[in-house]
Amino acid sequence: MLSKQYVKSRDAMKVTFTVDFATDADQVEVAGDFNDWSPQPLKKLKSGSYKAALDLEPGQAYQYRYRIDGVWENDWAADGYIANGLGEDNSVVVC
Repeated sequence: MLSKQYVKSRDAMKVTFTVDFATDADQVEVAGDFNDWSPQPLKKLKSGSYKAALDLEPGQAYQYRYRIDGVWENDWAADGYIANGLGEDNSVVVC
C-alpha cells in the first residue's frame, strides 16, 4: 500500500510504503529506481505491518518491488505496473 504527501518546504513527495500482507515475514525490503535497486529494509511495526517513508522527486514515476524473505513481490495497490524484461512486472508509484 502507498500513501503520498507533498512536502512543500522540501519540494518532495513523501511516499510511505506499507506491507500489511506479510505479517509472518522476518524481513521486508523495498528496492526500485529511487535507490538503484538496492533493497532497503522496512521497519516492522507492532501490528505486524512493515513501513518505510522516502522522499521522492515530484512529477516522476518510479518502478519498485518488495523483497519479502528473499522473494520478490509486487505492491498490488501500486499506481500501475510495467513489464521488467524478466517475465514479470514491476510496481510503479507516480509522485
